Amino acid sequence: QVQLVESGGGQVHPGGSLKLSCVASGSGSSFRHYIMRWFRQKPGKERELIASISTGGKVNYMDPTEGRFTASRDDPRNTAYLLLNDLKPEDTGVYLCNAELLAQNYWGRGTQVTISS
Repeated sequence: QVQLVESGGGQVHPGGSLKLSCVASGSGSSFRHYIMRWFRQKPGKERELIASISTGGKVNYMDPTEGRFTASRDDPRNTAYLLLNDLKPEDTGVYLCNAELLAQNYWGRGTQVTISS
């Protein structure tokens, strides 16, 4: 069983930055085989996909975050990252990571990101 734990959220001013981490445990040396995804859930809204990181490290971004957010993975550390730059109030929400392998999906509990002045 894989457990995912996100961290790095917080409250920042508009224009600020945060770096989120997602650490996987229980995956052993298999982490590199997981597709990693970052999602965001805004208050009262559906969960939305932000970025998907392939097993080879290729990243696909969804609008409208492309160019401001950077997703990456460090397989030896069993960790995925999401760097958030130039944050806007509408980026407020819970950011969650997801790991997928052979149709098995695992979720973290998320980390809260709040942008306010």
